[in-house]
Amino acid sequence: MSIFKSFGVNASGMTAERFRMDIISQNVANANTTRTEEGTPYRRKIVTFQERTTDVTSFGTIFRRARGMDVGDGVKATGVYEDQSDLTMVYDPSHPDANEDGYVLYPNVNIVTEMTNMIDAERAYQANATAFTSSKAIAMKGLEIGRA
Repeated sequence: MSIFKSFGVNASGMTAERFRMDIISQNVANANTTRTEEGTPYRRKIVTFQERTTDVTSFGTIFRRARGMDVGDGVKATGVYEDQSDLTMVYDPSHPDANEDGYVLYPNVNIVTEMTNMIDAERAYQANATAFTSSKAIAMKGLEIGRA
């Protein structure tokens, strides 16, 4: 892999993890939202990733894959899905969204899970930033050697 291709791979990782952090932040912000525009409680959102690939019809790509040398081109977010796990039912007859029995449906957002996911996304972002910085240092050293 060329040094310049590694910049794109690391940048795609940072972009994907930043998007993941945005969705996690949205989940935390709506942890107590009992009524959305649809009239239902907020449902936790999950981001899915997939390998980003180049044009699979080019000869170079087909040749590298045939020889087992394909290393990929980074990552991309493929979608944001709602978690279909059960909502939390809490007894609170004074709440405006309580049913006739006094129970309120709360979102399926667990703050501990969200904070753990946020730490994971932050560490992945930091790893990509560190790799980007290392690639930049290698490129700068190559320019210094070429200048000498």
